[in-house]
Amino acid sequence: MLLDEAIGLGLEEAREQTSAIRGFGSMEVAYRLCLWSRLANRVLLVIDRFATENAETLYDGVYRVDWSEHLDATGTLAVEFSGHGSGIDNTHFGALKVKDAIVDRLRTPAGERPSVDKLNPDLRVHLRLDRGQAVLSLDLSGHSLHQRGYRLQQGAAPLKENLAAAVLIRAGWPRIAAAGGALTDPMCGVGTFLVEGAMMAADIAPNLRRERWGFSAWLGHVPALWNRLHDEAQARAEAGMARQPLWIRGYEADPRLIQPAKNNIERAGLASWIRVYQGDVATFEPRPDQNQKGLVICNPPYGERLGDEASLVYLYQNLGERLRQACLGWEAAVLTSAPDLGKRMGIRSHKQYALFNGALPCKLLLMKIDPEQFVTGSAPAAGERNAASAAPVTEARLSESAQMFANRLRKNLR
Repeated sequence: MLLDEAIGLGLEEAREQTSAIRGFGSMEVAYRLCLWSRLANRVLLVIDRFATENAETLYDGVYRVDWSEHLDATGTLAVEFSGHGSGIDNTHFGALKVKDAIVDRLRTPAGERPSVDKLNPDLRVHLRLDRGQAVLSLDLSGHSLHQRGYRLQQGAAPLKENLAAAVLIRAGWPRIAAAGGALTDPMCGVGTFLVEGAMMAADIAPNLRRERWGFSAWLGHVPALWNRLHDEAQARAEAGMARQPLWIRGYEADPRLIQPAKNNIERAGLASWIRVYQGDVATFEPRPDQNQKGLVICNPPYGERLGDEASLVYLYQNLGERLRQACLGWEAAVLTSAPDLGKRMGIRSHKQYALFNGALPCKLLLMKIDPEQFVTGSAPAAGERNAASAAPVTEARLSESAQMFANRLRKNLR
């Protein structure tokens, strides 16, 4: 996905590498990637490559760069170092060698020299060491691009904004939105899926509101070019917001998350596009204004973080029931860390994608809510039958919080 996005934004000769996309482009392309990439974490501008055999040749290679083109002698910098080899197996030591080379190159006769600022430096330098080759880059993005600026409040198991965007794209939301479809999240938390989906539908650049960038104080920055691209993005956003809003709704059982979700939506400037209500999955029933169909998307809570797995069985079963009863003709996308629990929904997934939510492996299950895809009357597996006969009173093993959750679901189903 990131490869396709980068090519669409103008990157040439683009190809995939481990955890990155590499290609060629002008400063305009670099700025567009910073402004418009919904999926990337960072945009790095490679300024040099050189062979290195040890710490001394690493220092020499960095020192040879004319750093006066990038940073003032009184500026601030931060260095990130990754990889190992060439006698450098400690990333902290490698970063110190890079920093020393830059500082020594810029030191003036009067003793002025750059200082280190790890939080908000004028220049963030990255060096990757791989099999004796050093790749020296400038981080144009600054803070990670997933930090859009609207989500200052989050729930217990937050989903990164760029992962939410990736899930929406995989689920076909751009296609559905272009056709005027609806979007709803029955477990919306603080509204990340809703905001990312609305920004796509309204043609809003994900980082339009960012004020500080990695290139803001870089001496190679071209303000006139950046301002033109930013103005273009602002005009596109205003045109998108002037259109008739799509039906985008979120529902959340936890009343403590409703106001944070509304605050995040307000900060994103999308209060006229998105509505959030308190409501359990058991009562979930989307009713778009024009009776249009669309996409149901959700990221159910993880047993590893928010409760034991037994309580989640009820949640998935209930979600599947509401999809089958209230969402015929819709499409659904469920991001889960427990694919086996996904089977409890009773709907076949026509596509599955492997994704990571941080370090947690997940599956994205895509479904069409059509009776032909419903799974009914399936017998439990042998292991489940044996477990059931050995422990017929499953509820006796639930934790207190899980039992309360189960009781609430039963009450809602009456």
